[in-house]
Amino acid sequence: MLWDTPSMSTGAFPIISVQDLRASRVFYERLGFSQTYQFPPDGGPGFVTMEREGSSIGLGTGSSDEDPFGLWVYVEDVDSTLVNLQTLGAPVIAGPEDQPWGERVARTRDPNGNLVILGAPTTGEADSRR
Repeated sequence: MLWDTPSMSTGAFPIISVQDLRASRVFYERLGFSQTYQFPPDGGPGFVTMEREGSSIGLGTGSSDEDPFGLWVYVEDVDSTLVNLQTLGAPVIAGPEDQPWGERVARTRDPNGNLVILGAPTTGEADSRR
């Protein structure tokens, strides 16, 4: 299940884009991280979450040229949070959209150009956690 720990739906964690997910996972395991989630759940993953003593990182396959790093932030309401950040001049990189893993996601940038991903469980996922 996606929501194994409370931090998975309320916290923030960095996501690192990697070209070789397996090699990166092994690297972070040597640093004491353990894989706690993967998507898709069956077969070869395209994304994994790894945790170490209360800290989490995400590793996702993709081109690391454009955005090698992003900060995932869980919020109560993706749509209204994005609108609020737009009033500060934050650009919309990708508007809010429901994802197949059960979250609503949008992308923006902080004032320094760093990628920030906003996420919240979709209604079905939020209800299933209770």
